[in-house]
Amino acid sequence: MSCAVALEQLLDRYQRCYQSALGEFPRHYADGETSVCMLANEVDDPVQWQSVMRPEIASFANVEAALSLSLHPDIEPFYGRFFAGPVLFDAPFGCGELLQVWNEADFARLQQNIIGHLMMKQKLKQAPTWFIGVLDGQDEMLTVDNHDGSVWRERPGDVPCERLADNLADFLGQLSPRVSEAVRHQQLVDDHGGPDHPGIFTSLQRMWRNLFPQR
Repeated sequence: MSCAVALEQLLDRYQRCYQSALGEFPRHYADGETSVCMLANEVDDPVQWQSVMRPEIASFANVEAALSLSLHPDIEPFYGRFFAGPVLFDAPFGCGELLQVWNEADFARLQQNIIGHLMMKQKLKQAPTWFIGVLDGQDEMLTVDNHDGSVWRERPGDVPCERLADNLADFLGQLSPRVSEAVRHQQLVDDHGGPDHPGIFTSLQRMWRNLFPQR
């Protein structure tokens, strides 16, 4: 099974679980950022969302050009196929949250954060990885080995520590949707004085800021 099919199946399972348990679609604190995946007439946070397939898969060619690095092909179907909210999950290795792209501005921020992560890996002389989510209650990311597409636990600043799946499709198949009320993540202030994008980016950047200054 391809990464694209596995992700589509996970998003479908996720949304059906919310409808079955709560009688509605998942909700997300968007803090005023609109998205085509928001349900009609949703104006107050947290908004309901339903994944929307893009007409064309978004490209990471600009990231590859900026870093002179070829990215594993799974990155484009994982991040560039849908607009969606974050996906909460339970799995044999723990519970956490997968990152998805909310809108085009969110996609641009994602690319900037991936460039920052990969530049840090270069600085630390570590093999390149790119993140797909975070684990709850731990300063650990879920990352993809850029060489072979395997999925790992990784603490920011360290090499990946535990292999979770041989590829993204197998990894996504391990996840069970976790039905929960939307959580407003504490926002951080970025280097330009504005807030970080709400949600998982805040968790990732909190980990990076806590750990990288020590190195």
